[in-house]
Amino acid sequence: MAALQTALLVLLAITSVLLIMLILLHKGRGGGVADMFGGGVTSTMSSSGVAEKNLNRITVALALVWLLVIVTLGLFTRFGWA
Repeated sequence: MAALQTALLVLLAITSVLLIMLILLHKGRGGGVADMFGGGVTSTMSSSGVAEKNLNRITVALALVWLLVIVTLGLFTRFGWA
């Protein structure tokens, strides 16, 4: 079980970094923090609707994997399966 828990921790670290990167790739909707860091300048450029949909799908899928890993590690901690 220790090997599985270690593998889940590595997967958690990888998915966390990828999730941060994917979220930062999203186009700003105007206002807020996105404009503070230059989101207003890049939002005038037209982006493909298909690319944005695919980015959304990949982000949601990765978020679900991240959530599943978090819940599994929580169960390991709660029931002492380590």
